[in-house]
Amino acid sequence: MTNKVRIRLGQYVALLCTLAIITSCKPKKKEKVEEPQKTTKPNVLVLLTDQWRAQATGYAGDPNIKTPNLDELAAKSVNFENAVSGMPVCSPFRASLLTGQRPLTHGVFMNDVQLDTNALTIAKVFKKEGYATGYIGKWHLDGHGRLQNVAPGKRRQGFDFWKGNECTHDYNHSVYYENEDPTRKTWEGYDTFEQTDAAIDYFKKRKSAENPFMMIVSYGTPHAPYHTAPEEYRKRFDSAKIQLRRNVPDSLKERAKKDLAGYYAHIAALDDMIGKVIKNLKDSGQFDNTIIVFTADHGDLLGSHGAYKKQQPYEESARVPMLYRIPENLKIAPGKREALMNSEDIMPTLLGLCDIAIPNTVEGIDYRPYMEGKAQVGEATLLTCVQPFGQWNKVQHGGREYRAIKTRQYTYARDLDGPWLLFDNSNDPYQLTNLVGNEGHATLQDDMEKLLLERLKETGDEFLPGMEYIKKWGYPVDETGTVPYTH
Repeated sequence: MTNKVRIRLGQYVALLCTLAIITSCKPKKKEKVEEPQKTTKPNVLVLLTDQWRAQATGYAGDPNIKTPNLDELAAKSVNFENAVSGMPVCSPFRASLLTGQRPLTHGVFMNDVQLDTNALTIAKVFKKEGYATGYIGKWHLDGHGRLQNVAPGKRRQGFDFWKGNECTHDYNHSVYYENEDPTRKTWEGYDTFEQTDAAIDYFKKRKSAENPFMMIVSYGTPHAPYHTAPEEYRKRFDSAKIQLRRNVPDSLKERAKKDLAGYYAHIAALDDMIGKVIKNLKDSGQFDNTIIVFTADHGDLLGSHGAYKKQQPYEESARVPMLYRIPENLKIAPGKREALMNSEDIMPTLLGLCDIAIPNTVEGIDYRPYMEGKAQVGEATLLTCVQPFGQWNKVQHGGREYRAIKTRQYTYARDLDGPWLLFDNSNDPYQLTNLVGNEGHATLQDDMEKLLLERLKETGDEFLPGMEYIKKWGYPVDETGTVPYTH
């Protein structure tokens, strides 16, 4: 190779290197690369009411009441139309909500007893996952006197922010305790309004927080006394125009109309407050990332079947509203669902929706797969009365222990003496015809009995007399079988 060729070859190589350098310096055409979406755990807000039966809303078809805010929420929520309070009375429901367990497991099968402070509760689990936890309003799980402070620490079961009371139904002079302050305070005016404002203040302060919150706002209304809502709401309802359910006997019709007028006044006020909460969440930009559950601890008979209040397995007592408003990014379609969600199912369902592992202590069902259309659950569920007490005690009011199985169509109950009630709820929605002992329904009764016994076996329920369980848990009761409470 001559020198001239070597020079030219070297120049060619140098040119190629230069071109390579220039090419490498040119900006490359950007490829479309989707950045990973930032995932933020949703806030959780439980709006818990006291003694609000499932039938008493506009969206459920009650002709006496308009609930525009709840109707709007229901339209955007998963609506469990057949949801029940498995033991339809205050403290048992609340203990099941907090633990995801049935009453014979957590032991709170009567009012005014204490939930084990070592229980693994919904607040403790969310707190471990980095959530801020808060509780406002009625507690009824402490058992140290209804007007006494639920002392900070283990007795608050994992809730850090606190503006709560054990139990009071004096809604216009309602006491509460705030965070670490042991001083007894009183809400100014109607406590439903004040508790709502306290919740909104909490949301505002957490608007810029890095971690999400899990908050329960526990209202005392529409529980009796029925006639203590603000006058502007009471004026809306004329007792003479109240339309009663067909299962209210003549002997109670006048009383029921008057009481329902007051009951609906409380509900109208609550509906306004629920609207206020939702508006604030929207205005503060928190609504889109907040799961909202609206429910009640039990219903109210209000004259149906000749009785008042709860504990019994009838629809007005046991069936409760149950709405789950779920953020759009979870891709769960709103609408009505037929499954029979129960009290102990709320905790695991909320954990499932937040992608949090469900503890082994939980007995309830995670309904997220069902809501996504991936599982079929909730075909039947249990209703239970371990020990009748208070307004339905054995001595004064003929109460009875029972176990009941409820399906989408039927309710079947047996007491300690045998079969008690059998209703075809689809064809007899007011439960006017008891089919127990009916020859034409003998096969149905046998099938329901078998289903009930299978479910009791699965849950380890021996169905003993109530006093056996009272002895096991060491609860003090009076001559009526009721745990006495103090203020």
